[in-house]
Amino acid sequence: MPQRTVRFRIRPDGRVEERVEGVTGDACLQLTDRLESALGTVERRQPTSEAFTSTQPVTQSQSVEPS
Repeated sequence: MPQRTVRFRIRPDGRVEERVEGVTGDACLQLTDRLESALGTVERRQPTSEAFTSTQPVTQSQSVEPS
């Protein structure tokens, strides 16, 4: 099983950027659903080109606004 990584960057204004690596397709959204619910409202999703392939690991960045 490939390694899955979720990285967070907390900005000075309280926004949280989340980056997921090693996950393909919609599995990224399933993996982060509970985390995003706990953090607040998703402001924006920005899938990378790998998000549209099923054979490559997915890296996705998204910003979450604090509750």
